[in-house]
Amino acid sequence: MFQTILFDLDGTITDPGVGITNSVMYALREQGIEAPPREALYPFIGPPLRDSFDRYYHITGERFDKALADYRVYYLSKGITEAELIPGIGELLKTLKAEGKTLIVATGKPQPMAEDVLKAFGVREYFDFVSGPDLSETVNIKKSDAISYALQSLGITDKSTCVMVGDRDNDILGAKGAGVSSVGVLWGYGDREELIRAGADRIVETPEELYRVIRSTSV
Repeated sequence: MFQTILFDLDGTITDPGVGITNSVMYALREQGIEAPPREALYPFIGPPLRDSFDRYYHITGERFDKALADYRVYYLSKGITEAELIPGIGELLKTLKAEGKTLIVATGKPQPMAEDVLKAFGVREYFDFVSGPDLSETVNIKKSDAISYALQSLGITDKSTCVMVGDRDNDILGAKGAGVSSVGVLWGYGDREELIRAGADRIVETPEELYRVIRSTSV
């Protein structure tokens, strides 16, 4: 039975689609780029912003620094509240905590911002540790780094008791890089094909199904 459960944040604990895409739209407009339809920006949800701005708009260097600053202007003023808790997640976290599980957030979102999101949705109390990059987004950018840092910080050495839960391929690949099991969830922004391609050990459709997997002896 898994004892340590690591959760991605965006798309796994919360649905941040409106807030993140609005923030990206604002940053693109400040760059003089016409923002596409919202759905075209969903790939920004999950991976590091530095990678996404480069991959989709070739925004790097000082242009990225400006885009990141503009993104945060919108996100911190409005975007952080343009989200909702995934239905059933609050109950799942409460149950797991009551059962004595160690719960961790391992995210690509800057750690201080992740803390603010968790507090805003009333679920910070369930987590033993929140791991993510610093505000410069140059530390712990890789998901595997965020996972490993959290485990090291809590003194967790038996990785066979750990599982990473996330909705995107970078969550699954991060789990592999850190040497822990993985469960892909289908209520976020990655689809089944993406999660299979990344090598998820299990894929679930609901928080209730996730609970059953966590309670099982292995994935």
